[in-house]
Amino acid sequence: MKMSLPILPTISTTFIVLSAITVAIGWAQIKQRKIEKHKKTMLTAAVFAIIFFIIYASRTIFIGNTAFGGPDDIKIYYTIFLIFHITLATTGAVMGIITIISGLKNKLDRHRKLGPVTSVIWFFTAITGVAVYLLLYVFYKGGETTSVIKAILGL
Repeated sequence: MKMSLPILPTISTTFIVLSAITVAIGWAQIKQRKIEKHKKTMLTAAVFAIIFFIIYASRTIFIGNTAFGGPDDIKIYYTIFLIFHITLATTGAVMGIITIISGLKNKLDRHRKLGPVTSVIWFFTAITGVAVYLLLYVFYKGGETTSVIKAILGL
């Protein structure tokens, strides 16, 4: 059986995983007091997250969102899980921006307090993001994909 995975969701999910991995590396670097390496690694993690977001947002706007294609009896659980993931992702992104800015502005008390919390939220964001990807494209065949533009304009 040949499985065909959608290219854009596969690429965007890869970037969110790379972001989480680089956050873990950056965390290890700061524990070792490698401040400059930590800074470069965390900025790289942010770039990976931004690339993810650009691909995700572009796909959502121009191609659309893919509905859950699995069994109806678990759709509600998938939806609750998806809402949890979106909440984590939004919280993690906002906290990530604040954490990065506080570090770049040398507000290290704030940065040290936010950094570990932000990192843990980001790890859970990546893990739940991979789970959403697996549920949409690997474990079950994705449902209908509807473009946001088409949905809004009724095309």
